[in-house]
Amino acid sequence: MSVFDRFQLDGKRLFITGGSRGLGREMALAIAEAGADVILSGRDADSLASTAAEIEKLGRSVVTVQGNFADPKFTETECSRIVAEHGPIDILINNVGGRLINVPTEELPIDEWLRIMDLNVTSTFLCTKVIGGSMINRGEGGRIINIASISGMIANRGIGGRSYETAKAAVIQFTRATAADWAQHGITVNAICPGGFMTAPNQRWAQENPEVIREFEAQIPAGKFGEPEDLGPLAVYLASDASRYMTGASLVIDGGYTLW
Repeated sequence: MSVFDRFQLDGKRLFITGGSRGLGREMALAIAEAGADVILSGRDADSLASTAAEIEKLGRSVVTVQGNFADPKFTETECSRIVAEHGPIDILINNVGGRLINVPTEELPIDEWLRIMDLNVTSTFLCTKVIGGSMINRGEGGRIINIASISGMIANRGIGGRSYETAKAAVIQFTRATAADWAQHGITVNAICPGGFMTAPNQRWAQENPEVIREFEAQIPAGKFGEPEDLGPLAVYLASDASRYMTGASLVIDGGYTLW
């Protein structure tokens, strides 16, 4: 087997949350290009249809699931349905998440704190519980990729809403603990920790908080924000046999931002 063959995903099936736009879209397209079929979730029907069409052009089958995977009840029910109707699933990417708010800790209402926790942590837990659990029951291993953030390792400058940093730190530790538990089942669990990428939410942040975005970019040794497609090759690596001996890792991709 050549080294390139180890990156092939023919015959595999991916389920990704928040896969219709931004970083999720690029990871879904990259994994489809490597040979996997895709179950694609998102809230917006138009972007789901657009990304699904791009996946089909790559010759892969695609199923779309429209809904809010930040809602715990919906997430647990829908994941069970997806396993029953579209399984088995070999690769899970927990991509749903976001900061959403810019409120200082001393002013942050409890319901907003819990909303960010559900969006970033509870969704990752429930998808891992149900879909990862189905991997255990199947007994053929699997790959789980959690999208965390460098914000789970540092405190961002000039931004409130520390619920996001806390949630992403929790995702990183959940990744490590689950990896330790599930290695015996042949399931690897790793996290990707992106830095600054000009996705649609960050474009909104740039309009609303231009000074924060300028300061952030000025602190990147590489000199600029990343492009969403930069995450695709890393996702393929973590989803493939090439990474079979890596588990519990949190891989930073940030243009060097966290180096100083």
